[in-house]
Amino acid sequence: MNDIHDRLRAYEGRAAVTAGVGKDLVNEPMIRHWCEVMGDTDPAYAGPDAVAPPTMLQAWTMGGLSGHTDRSEAYDELLGLLDGAGYTSVVATDCEQEYLRPLRPGDAITFDAVIESVSERKTTKLGTGYFVTTRTDVRVDGELAGTHRFRILKYAPRTPSPNPNPSPEATGKVKGQAKGKRPRPVINRDNAGFWEGVAAHRLLVQRCGACETLRFPWLPGCNACGSMEWDTVEASGAGTVFSYVVMHHPPFPAFTVSDGTGDTAGPYAVGLIELVEGVRMVSNVVGVPYDKVRIGMPVRLEFLRVDEELELPVFRAQDGGEG
Repeated sequence: MNDIHDRLRAYEGRAAVTAGVGKDLVNEPMIRHWCEVMGDTDPAYAGPDAVAPPTMLQAWTMGGLSGHTDRSEAYDELLGLLDGAGYTSVVATDCEQEYLRPLRPGDAITFDAVIESVSERKTTKLGTGYFVTTRTDVRVDGELAGTHRFRILKYAPRTPSPNPNPSPEATGKVKGQAKGKRPRPVINRDNAGFWEGVAAHRLLVQRCGACETLRFPWLPGCNACGSMEWDTVEASGAGTVFSYVVMHHPPFPAFTVSDGTGDTAGPYAVGLIELVEGVRMVSNVVGVPYDKVRIGMPVRLEFLRVDEELELPVFRAQDGGEG
Protein backbone atom coordinates (compact mmCIF):
# COMPACT_ATOMS: atom_id res chain seq x y z
CA MET A 1 0.00 0.00 0.00
CA ASN A 2 2.94 2.36 0.65
CA ASP A 3 3.89 2.57 -3.01
CA ILE A 4 0.38 3.03 -4.38
CA HIS A 5 0.84 6.76 -4.97
CA ASP A 6 3.85 6.12 -7.18
CA ARG A 7 1.78 3.61 -9.13
CA LEU A 8 -1.06 6.11 -9.43
CA ARG A 9 1.25 8.93 -10.52
CA ALA A 10 2.45 6.73 -13.39
CA TYR A 11 -0.96 7.33 -15.03
CA GLU A 12 -0.55 11.12 -15.11
CA GLY A 13 -0.33 12.34 -18.68
CA ARG A 14 -1.88 9.20 -20.14
CA ALA A 15 -4.93 9.47 -22.38
CA ALA A 16 -8.37 8.93 -20.87
CA VAL A 17 -10.18 9.44 -24.22
CA THR A 18 -8.62 9.66 -27.67
CA ALA A 19 -10.48 11.07 -30.68
CA GLY A 20 -13.82 11.09 -28.93
CA VAL A 21 -16.82 12.16 -30.98
CA GLY A 22 -19.86 13.94 -29.62
CA LYS A 23 -23.00 11.86 -30.02
CA ASP A 24 -24.97 14.87 -31.27
CA LEU A 25 -24.19 17.97 -33.23
CA VAL A 26 -24.59 21.19 -31.29
CA ASN A 27 -28.33 21.72 -31.73
CA GLU A 28 -31.14 24.14 -30.93
CA PRO A 29 -33.42 21.73 -28.98
CA MET A 30 -30.70 20.92 -26.44
CA ILE A 31 -29.85 24.60 -26.12
CA ARG A 32 -33.52 25.47 -25.59
CA HIS A 33 -34.00 22.76 -22.96
CA TRP A 34 -30.87 23.88 -21.13
CA CYS A 35 -31.98 27.51 -21.11
CA GLU A 36 -35.47 26.61 -19.90
CA VAL A 37 -34.10 24.55 -17.02
CA MET A 38 -31.56 27.22 -16.07
CA GLY A 39 -34.02 30.08 -16.53
CA ASP A 40 -31.55 31.78 -18.89
CA THR A 41 -33.31 34.17 -21.28
CA ASP A 42 -30.21 35.66 -22.91
CA PRO A 43 -31.21 36.43 -26.53
CA ALA A 44 -27.79 35.20 -27.72
CA TYR A 45 -29.02 31.63 -27.24
CA ALA A 46 -32.06 31.87 -29.56
CA GLY A 47 -32.77 32.87 -33.12
CA PRO A 48 -30.94 32.37 -36.41
CA ASP A 49 -27.55 33.46 -35.04
CA ALA A 50 -27.81 31.55 -31.77
CA VAL A 51 -24.78 30.23 -29.93
CA ALA A 52 -24.77 27.60 -27.20
CA PRO A 53 -24.38 28.74 -23.57
CA PRO A 54 -20.68 28.31 -22.77
CA THR A 55 -21.50 26.30 -19.65
CA MET A 56 -22.95 23.57 -21.89
CA LEU A 57 -19.39 22.67 -22.91
CA GLN A 58 -19.41 19.28 -21.18
CA ALA A 59 -22.91 18.42 -22.41
CA TRP A 60 -21.71 17.90 -25.97
CA THR A 61 -19.14 15.31 -24.87
CA MET A 62 -21.31 13.20 -22.56
CA GLY A 63 -22.05 9.59 -23.49
CA GLY A 64 -25.50 9.26 -21.93
CA LEU A 65 -26.73 6.02 -20.37
CA SER A 66 -25.07 3.91 -23.06
CA GLY A 67 -21.69 5.55 -22.37
CA HIS A 68 -18.74 6.01 -24.71
CA THR A 69 -16.72 3.28 -26.38
CA ASP A 70 -13.63 5.45 -26.82
CA ARG A 71 -12.45 5.63 -23.20
CA SER A 72 -8.88 4.39 -22.80
CA GLU A 73 -7.74 1.32 -20.92
CA ALA A 74 -5.49 3.55 -18.82
CA TYR A 75 -8.40 5.32 -17.14
CA ASP A 76 -10.15 2.05 -16.33
CA GLU A 77 -6.88 0.63 -15.01
CA LEU A 78 -6.40 3.65 -12.76
CA LEU A 79 -9.88 3.32 -11.27
CA GLY A 80 -9.40 -0.44 -10.94
CA LEU A 81 -6.16 0.09 -9.03
CA LEU A 82 -7.94 2.40 -6.61
CA ASP A 83 -10.85 -0.04 -6.22
CA GLY A 84 -8.45 -2.87 -5.50
CA ALA A 85 -6.75 -0.79 -2.81
CA GLY A 86 -10.08 -0.24 -1.04
CA TYR A 87 -10.93 3.19 -2.42
CA THR A 88 -14.23 2.00 -3.85
CA SER A 89 -16.44 5.05 -3.36
CA VAL A 90 -16.48 8.03 -5.68
CA VAL A 91 -17.81 11.58 -5.55
CA ALA A 92 -17.44 14.41 -8.05
CA THR A 93 -15.90 17.41 -6.30
CA ASP A 94 -15.56 20.26 -8.79
CA CYS A 95 -14.94 21.29 -12.37
CA GLU A 96 -13.22 24.16 -14.18
CA GLN A 97 -14.00 25.33 -17.70
CA GLU A 98 -12.25 27.66 -20.13
CA TYR A 99 -14.08 28.95 -23.21
CA LEU A 100 -12.11 29.88 -26.33
CA ARG A 101 -14.79 30.15 -29.02
CA PRO A 102 -18.60 29.94 -29.07
CA LEU A 103 -20.30 26.73 -30.18
CA ARG A 104 -23.07 27.05 -32.77
CA PRO A 105 -25.85 24.75 -33.96
CA GLY A 106 -24.41 22.33 -36.50
CA ASP A 107 -20.93 22.19 -34.98
CA ALA A 108 -19.54 18.64 -34.80
CA ILE A 109 -17.70 18.08 -31.53
CA THR A 110 -14.53 16.05 -31.09
CA PHE A 111 -12.56 15.77 -27.90
CA ASP A 112 -9.56 14.25 -26.20
CA ALA A 113 -9.12 13.72 -22.48
CA VAL A 114 -6.00 13.16 -20.42
CA ILE A 115 -5.43 12.06 -16.83
CA GLU A 116 -3.94 15.33 -15.67
CA SER A 117 -3.12 14.62 -12.03
CA VAL A 118 -3.57 12.25 -9.10
CA SER A 119 -3.17 13.83 -5.69
CA GLU A 120 -1.38 12.49 -2.68
CA ARG A 121 -3.62 10.62 -0.27
CA LYS A 122 -6.02 13.04 1.40
CA THR A 123 -8.27 12.70 4.43
CA THR A 124 -11.71 14.32 4.09
CA LYS A 125 -14.94 14.23 6.04
CA LEU A 126 -16.14 11.53 3.65
CA GLY A 127 -13.05 9.37 4.12
CA THR A 128 -9.49 8.93 2.90
CA GLY A 129 -8.61 8.75 -0.78
CA TYR A 130 -7.16 10.36 -3.88
CA PHE A 131 -8.33 13.22 -6.08
CA VAL A 132 -8.17 12.36 -9.79
CA THR A 133 -8.33 15.22 -12.30
CA THR A 134 -9.00 14.75 -15.99
CA ARG A 135 -8.75 17.50 -18.63
CA THR A 136 -10.93 17.35 -21.73
CA ASP A 137 -10.08 19.48 -24.77
CA VAL A 138 -13.16 20.15 -26.89
CA ARG A 139 -12.65 20.94 -30.59
CA VAL A 140 -14.64 21.94 -33.67
CA ASP A 141 -13.00 21.28 -37.04
CA GLY A 142 -9.71 20.81 -35.22
CA GLU A 143 -9.94 24.20 -33.49
CA LEU A 144 -9.83 24.20 -29.69
CA ALA A 145 -13.18 25.52 -28.46
CA GLY A 146 -12.83 24.98 -24.73
CA THR A 147 -11.26 23.01 -21.92
CA HIS A 148 -13.09 21.13 -19.18
CA ARG A 149 -11.33 19.91 -16.04
CA PHE A 150 -13.25 17.43 -13.93
CA ARG A 151 -12.14 16.24 -10.51
CA ILE A 152 -13.36 13.23 -8.53
CA LEU A 153 -12.44 11.80 -5.16
CA LYS A 154 -11.95 8.03 -5.03
CA TYR A 155 -12.12 7.21 -1.33
CA ALA A 156 -12.64 4.64 1.37
CA PRO A 157 -15.64 5.78 3.45
CA ARG A 158 -15.01 6.63 7.06
CA THR A 159 -16.10 3.96 9.51
CA PRO A 160 -17.99 5.57 12.38
CA SER A 161 -17.03 4.54 15.88
CA PRO A 162 -19.44 1.84 17.04
CA ASN A 163 -21.94 2.88 19.66
CA PRO A 164 -23.75 -0.13 21.13
CA ASN A 165 -26.41 2.07 22.72
CA PRO A 166 -27.18 4.93 20.35
CA SER A 167 -29.53 7.54 21.69
CA PRO A 168 -32.80 8.32 19.86
CA GLU A 169 -31.38 11.77 19.15
CA ALA A 170 -28.33 10.26 17.44
CA THR A 171 -30.52 8.18 15.15
CA GLY A 172 -32.72 11.13 14.22
CA LYS A 173 -35.88 9.35 15.39
CA VAL A 174 -37.07 11.95 17.89
CA LYS A 175 -39.96 13.85 16.44
CA GLY A 176 -39.80 17.60 16.82
CA GLN A 177 -36.08 17.58 17.56
CA ALA A 178 -33.33 18.05 14.96
CA LYS A 179 -29.82 17.36 16.23
CA GLY A 180 -26.76 18.79 14.56
CA LYS A 181 -26.59 21.82 12.32
CA ARG A 182 -27.38 22.21 8.67
CA PRO A 183 -24.52 23.23 6.39
CA ARG A 184 -24.02 26.98 6.44
CA PRO A 185 -24.85 28.91 3.26
CA VAL A 186 -21.88 30.45 1.46
CA ILE A 187 -22.30 34.21 1.82
CA ASN A 188 -20.18 36.52 -0.31
CA ARG A 189 -20.31 40.07 -1.64
CA ASP A 190 -22.61 39.02 -4.51
CA ASN A 191 -25.35 37.47 -2.36
CA ALA A 192 -24.96 39.10 1.07
CA GLY A 193 -28.00 41.32 0.42
CA PHE A 194 -30.19 38.26 -0.11
CA TRP A 195 -29.25 36.82 3.29
CA GLU A 196 -29.73 40.19 4.95
CA GLY A 197 -33.25 40.12 3.54
CA VAL A 198 -33.84 36.61 4.88
CA ALA A 199 -32.74 37.75 8.34
CA ALA A 200 -35.41 40.47 8.10
CA HIS A 201 -38.02 37.96 6.80
CA ARG A 202 -37.97 39.45 3.31
CA LEU A 203 -37.37 37.47 0.11
CA LEU A 204 -35.46 39.88 -2.12
CA VAL A 205 -35.11 39.37 -5.88
CA GLN A 206 -32.62 41.32 -7.97
CA ARG A 207 -33.94 43.64 -10.70
CA CYS A 208 -31.72 44.91 -13.52
CA GLY A 209 -31.28 48.65 -13.45
CA ALA A 210 -31.21 48.83 -17.25
CA CYS A 211 -33.78 46.36 -18.63
CA GLU A 212 -35.64 45.64 -15.34
CA THR A 213 -35.36 41.87 -15.81
CA LEU A 214 -35.76 40.03 -12.51
CA ARG A 215 -33.13 37.41 -11.71
CA PHE A 216 -32.52 34.71 -9.14
CA PRO A 217 -30.17 33.51 -7.77
CA TRP A 218 -28.29 36.73 -7.16
CA LEU A 219 -25.60 37.55 -9.72
CA PRO A 220 -23.22 40.49 -10.14
CA GLY A 221 -24.58 41.29 -13.62
CA CYS A 222 -27.73 40.89 -15.70
CA ASN A 223 -27.84 37.72 -17.81
CA ALA A 224 -30.28 39.42 -20.21
CA CYS A 225 -28.45 42.63 -21.10
CA GLY A 226 -25.17 42.48 -19.17
CA SER A 227 -25.77 45.59 -17.10
CA MET A 228 -24.04 45.72 -13.71
CA GLU A 229 -26.65 48.09 -12.27
CA TRP A 230 -29.42 46.61 -10.12
CA ASP A 231 -31.80 47.08 -7.25
CA THR A 232 -34.17 44.68 -5.49
CA VAL A 233 -37.87 43.97 -5.24
CA GLU A 234 -39.51 42.02 -2.43
CA ALA A 235 -41.25 38.86 -3.61
CA SER A 236 -44.82 38.34 -2.51
CA GLY A 237 -44.05 34.81 -1.34
CA ALA A 238 -46.65 33.11 -3.54
CA GLY A 239 -45.59 30.46 -6.00
CA THR A 240 -46.04 26.95 -7.34
CA VAL A 241 -43.93 23.80 -7.47
CA PHE A 242 -42.27 23.80 -10.91
CA SER A 243 -40.34 20.56 -10.26
CA TYR A 244 -39.10 18.58 -7.26
CA VAL A 245 -37.00 15.68 -6.02
CA VAL A 246 -37.37 13.55 -2.90
CA MET A 247 -34.26 13.05 -0.77
CA HIS A 248 -34.16 9.56 0.76
CA HIS A 249 -30.50 9.00 1.65
CA PRO A 250 -28.41 9.60 3.58
CA PRO A 251 -30.65 10.41 6.57
CA PHE A 252 -29.34 13.45 8.42
CA PRO A 253 -31.13 14.52 11.61
CA ALA A 254 -30.38 18.20 11.02
CA PHE A 255 -32.76 18.05 8.04
CA THR A 256 -35.80 17.16 10.15
CA VAL A 257 -38.83 18.65 8.40
CA SER A 258 -42.54 18.96 9.06
CA ASP A 259 -44.76 16.72 6.96
CA GLY A 260 -48.06 18.13 8.22
CA THR A 261 -48.52 15.52 10.95
CA GLY A 262 -45.31 16.12 12.89
CA ASP A 263 -41.59 16.37 12.42
CA THR A 264 -39.64 13.61 10.74
CA ALA A 265 -36.05 12.86 9.79
CA GLY A 266 -37.22 10.64 6.95
CA PRO A 267 -37.49 11.49 3.23
CA TYR A 268 -38.21 15.11 2.41
CA ALA A 269 -39.07 17.08 -0.71
CA VAL A 270 -36.80 19.66 -2.32
CA GLY A 271 -38.70 21.81 -4.79
CA LEU A 272 -37.87 24.15 -7.63
CA ILE A 273 -40.36 26.87 -6.81
CA GLU A 274 -41.62 29.27 -9.48
CA LEU A 275 -42.57 32.54 -7.81
CA VAL A 276 -45.42 34.60 -9.21
CA GLU A 277 -42.80 37.19 -10.11
CA GLY A 278 -41.44 34.71 -12.68
CA VAL A 279 -38.12 33.64 -11.14
CA ARG A 280 -37.40 30.20 -9.67
CA MET A 281 -35.58 29.13 -6.53
CA VAL A 282 -34.73 25.86 -4.79
CA SER A 283 -36.10 25.26 -1.31
CA ASN A 284 -37.88 22.72 0.88
CA VAL A 285 -41.59 22.05 0.46
CA VAL A 286 -43.14 21.61 3.91
CA GLY A 287 -46.58 21.03 5.36
CA VAL A 288 -47.42 17.85 3.46
CA PRO A 289 -45.88 14.36 3.32
CA TYR A 290 -43.10 14.11 0.74
CA ASP A 291 -45.15 11.72 -1.41
CA LYS A 292 -47.99 14.24 -1.70
CA VAL A 293 -45.91 16.98 -3.32
CA ARG A 294 -46.87 17.49 -6.95
CA ILE A 295 -45.97 19.77 -9.84
CA GLY A 296 -48.24 22.80 -9.93
CA MET A 297 -48.96 22.69 -6.19
CA PRO A 298 -49.50 26.21 -4.80
CA VAL A 299 -47.07 27.16 -2.03
CA ARG A 300 -46.50 30.13 0.23
CA LEU A 301 -43.22 31.45 1.62
CA GLU A 302 -42.42 31.19 5.29
CA PHE A 303 -39.18 31.41 7.27
CA LEU A 304 -38.02 28.36 9.20
CA ARG A 305 -35.54 28.59 12.06
CA VAL A 306 -33.43 25.46 11.72
CA ASP A 307 -31.08 26.21 14.63
CA GLU A 308 -30.17 29.05 16.94
CA GLU A 309 -28.07 30.75 14.25
CA LEU A 310 -29.87 30.11 10.99
CA GLU A 311 -33.25 30.84 9.42
CA LEU A 312 -34.09 29.71 5.89
CA PRO A 313 -36.87 30.50 3.41
CA VAL A 314 -39.09 27.45 2.81
CA PHE A 315 -42.43 27.00 1.08
CA ARG A 316 -45.53 25.59 2.73
CA ALA A 317 -48.03 23.71 0.59
CA GLN A 318 -51.37 25.46 0.30
CA ASP A 319 -53.39 22.29 -0.28
CA GLY A 320 -53.18 18.66 0.76
CA GLY A 321 -51.36 17.52 -2.34
CA GLU A 322 -54.27 15.54 -3.73
CA GLY A 323 -55.18 15.52 -7.39
